[in-house]
This record gives sequence, C-alpha cells and structure tokens, in this order.
Amino acid sequence: MTSTKPHIAFLGIGLMGTPMTRNLLNAGFPMTLWNRTSSKCEPFASEAVIAESPAEAVANADVVITMLENSDVVEQVLVAQGAIDALKPGALVIDMSSIQPSVARRHGELVAEQGAGYVDAPVSGGTVGAAEARLSIMAGGSEADVDRARLVFEALGKCTRIGPVGAGQLAKLANQAIVGITIGAVSEALLLAAKGGADPAAVREALLGGFAGSRILELHGQRMIDREFAPGAPARIQLKDMRMILDEARAEGLTLPLAQQTHNEYLSLVANGHSDVDHSGLLLELEHLNGALLGSPGRGPKE
Repeated sequence: MTSTKPHIAFLGIGLMGTPMTRNLLNAGFPMTLWNRTSSKCEPFASEAVIAESPAEAVANADVVITMLENSDVVEQVLVAQGAIDALKPGALVIDMSSIQPSVARRHGELVAEQGAGYVDAPVSGGTVGAAEARLSIMAGGSEADVDRARLVFEALGKCTRIGPVGAGQLAKLANQAIVGITIGAVSEALLLAAKGGADPAAVREALLGGFAGSRILELHGQRMIDREFAPGAPARIQLKDMRMILDEARAEGLTLPLAQQTHNEYLSLVANGHSDVDHSGLLLELEHLNGALLGSPGRGPKE
C-alpha cells in the first residue's frame, strides 16, 4: 500500500536524530536518510532509503528535516553541499538544529527562492524526550508552513509556534539560557550542602517538593549524585549555545551577566578535557575549582 504521508528526508542521524528517525518510521512516514558518517544510517537500512549526499536525499522529498550540530554544519549541508538547490518546488524544510537566528532567516530566504517553505524548529527535551516522542518544539515560520509541519511534529512531541522565521531559534536560546544557568545553580547548591555535611541525595529529594523543584534538579541533580555523565547533550553543545546567547545579546545591546558567567564555566569545563561529557557535568568544573567532590566527606553536620 502506498503511503499517503509525505516523504521525509532526514539529514543528521546522531544522538537526537536517531530516536527521532525511529519515531517517524514508527509513525509510518516513508524516509530517506543521510549522515556524514553513513554507518549511523545502517540500523534503518531495511526501512528507509540511504542517500549518498544531502542533495540526493532531498531531491524527491516533500519534507526535509535537518538535525545537525551547529550553524556551520547546517550551512555546509544546506548550502555548500547543494541541498537547497536540489529541493523540489513546494517542499518544506524544517531545520530542527540549534543555530543562530540570523542564519535561520537567511536560509529561509534561500529556500523561498526555490519555491519551498521553511520552518526553524529547534527542540528541548534531550535524548530522553526524543526517544519518548515528547520533545518541546519551538517553531518559527509562517502560520501556513508551521501548520504543514504539524503532522510531522505530532510524531516527535509538542509544537508551539513562536513567530516568524528565526523566532524558534530565539526561543531555543531562551531555553538554553535557563538550562545552562540552572545546571550551574544545582551544581553549586548540591556541593554546598554536601560540604556542610548533608546528604546531597536527601537534599535533592527535599528540594523537589518545594519552590526550587525543577526538571533540571530532578534529572541532572540525579546525574550529579550518580556521577553519570554520559552525554545526552554534550557540554560542547551547551557551550556553543551559551556563545550564541551572548552573541545575540550583544546584537540587541543587552548585557546578560548570568549567561556570561555560565559561558565562562562551560568554556573552562571544555578546556579541561570534558567537551563530550553531559552538560550536567558542569559539576566537574565546580569540583575542580573547589578541590572538592560532591558526596565526599565534609565538615560534618553542625551541632
């Protein structure tokens, strides 16, 4: 039976792209896949077409999804490797990468010149949210183009239209500012409690029931206690996002001191060899700065 769903070309089968592709295939979308390291596409070889180039992947696609690491990689794939030039008229490009808003706007203009639609739709939720199809999708684009994308988004999570092209990326920057700064706050709070003699696991449990409770404290606080820093979102990506936040702030004439300090901490974390730990591994930089480990013996509870 021929599928009535749009044919999707998915470019970028990485930590996020892999579970997203699985959910789209499970939802019945016919797919063509491309990844710079082609072996990452092989688990889907019996269910999808594997393309040898971005241009080949998009040539017959109704919808093109990119999930790539940064602005430079998206530029390379969409522009330098000819994906935009190969679009068929009426196609819809959905860039789910996290890139600079200005880059999204320029790509939107280039796509429009080809007679196709464009939505920037970065996500929040990490690899867990991707696997469970409950990503928070922040979409920038015309109402018509975002509506066209909703059938695809339903297989991946929940979409909110933020505004015109580029607005989705602005929302993602806001998200990453909150995430990065809050990871720093949770790291400092748990280390402070532990050094005073408190059990950080009990502190986390108590705080989850109060005003300080958050998804970051719930998930990443537990990662810190367990010292489980296998990447869901690598520290180098959080650093990239913090840098984009500061670039956007400067462009708008803003000073963001908390974002600046958090950027500096991630910069040190990556410089000290931890680029591929999870972004909750910011705790490692705080421990390095203080010469103390979370959960190591403190001074004992005060009388």
